[in-house]
Amino acid sequence: MEIGKTMSVCPVCLAKLPAVKTVGEDGNIYLEKKCWEHGLFRTLIWEGDLDGYVNWAKNDSNVPVTPVRAREVERGCPNDCGLCQNHERDGCCVLLELTNRCNLRCPVCFASAGEQRPHDLSLEEIGKQYDLLMERGGPFNIQLSGGEPTMRDDLDKIIVLGKEKGFTFFQLNTNGIRLAQEDGYAEQLAKAGVSTVFLQFDGLDDEIYKTLRGANLTETKLRAIENCKAAGLPVVLVPTVAPGVNDQALGDILRFALEHAPHIRGVHIQPISYFGRCGLEAPEKRLTIPAVLRRIEEQTFGLMKASDFGGGGAESPYCSFHASYLRKPGGSLKALPRRRSQCCCVKSSDARDFVSQQWSGKASFCDGDSDTASLDAFLRQTVENTFTVSGMVFQDAYNLDLDRLRRCYICEVDTQRGMVPFCAYNLTDVNGKALYRK
Repeated sequence: MEIGKTMSVCPVCLAKLPAVKTVGEDGNIYLEKKCWEHGLFRTLIWEGDLDGYVNWAKNDSNVPVTPVRAREVERGCPNDCGLCQNHERDGCCVLLELTNRCNLRCPVCFASAGEQRPHDLSLEEIGKQYDLLMERGGPFNIQLSGGEPTMRDDLDKIIVLGKEKGFTFFQLNTNGIRLAQEDGYAEQLAKAGVSTVFLQFDGLDDEIYKTLRGANLTETKLRAIENCKAAGLPVVLVPTVAPGVNDQALGDILRFALEHAPHIRGVHIQPISYFGRCGLEAPEKRLTIPAVLRRIEEQTFGLMKASDFGGGGAESPYCSFHASYLRKPGGSLKALPRRRSQCCCVKSSDARDFVSQQWSGKASFCDGDSDTASLDAFLRQTVENTFTVSGMVFQDAYNLDLDRLRRCYICEVDTQRGMVPFCAYNLTDVNGKALYRK
């Protein structure tokens, strides 16, 4: 049964194709499309019934926002990103890929790090990217990324330059190796102004890391977390979750994060997408939002419930999920009311503020003996004891839905094009050829 139409691409040639959303005989929701040259493709996008699929978006408020200095539409989505005039969001989080070098050779890497000739952006190039972002509606929340950004020795200078340009939030996306191995490095980053560490954290079992990262890394991850804690550097755990590899480890990851809160601010789950360098084949039964939430509820023994979660407010609700909890004495959790402003919202400035506050654990409060001091103390304690579980379901060439892509708020900086949505920038065909990434 057909329930909707959209546009997508052929996984083999990346040609733009009409696509339909259908209810399969098993009751699940699929994306179907046909390339006249390469045949029919059918991909699971929602594991659950039609009512659950529709209700997930029932509170969605899709108010289009035209990006600042949008590009003119020539070939249409997804070929005119940068952002184009058909895009419906003006951005929240922006990745600066500072280097393509890496100290790992992960079998799974959206950036295919280490495959090209080593290249670091110069400070001058980074400054021009900061300027471009301010011209396009900044300041955005900056994600220092790569490759592995800690391969560079000048992150402090990059952050200082960003602050001079008007940016205030700097998230470090890292595998944690240098944080674990180099004494004083976490303190150096904290002093430089890193707001939070987004730590690649796929589980607590070396077998998981050998499959996804090609190395035994459990002890490295634990040392990185301890060093960040000693330096007062907040951490968010970021597991890439692959079916049959570590989807059974979500409960362990969440319990570990709660045991180390409030230093660990939360967990940001990324069900695996099959683009870039991916040594795993896409299974027929992919990890969809309902499947992830069901695993969370089962593996936390009901401490976190699927009903606690909702979709985003700025991005398509089918791109993300999130829930915030108040940690209570004794280890129990209270699910906080879901708000459209949580995680993301239509106004990108509100989205940036929420992300900055929640992942860094910091908010603006009055100090001293003012009449608001007791309220500020309460609010500060609430922020410090709030624990967030979120996730982002990135798209690949099999499940790309251009209606979702037009609402993307996570962008990659491209010096020539501007701000390219993450899922477009990293889109590759079945042979690894990219649509945007050089």
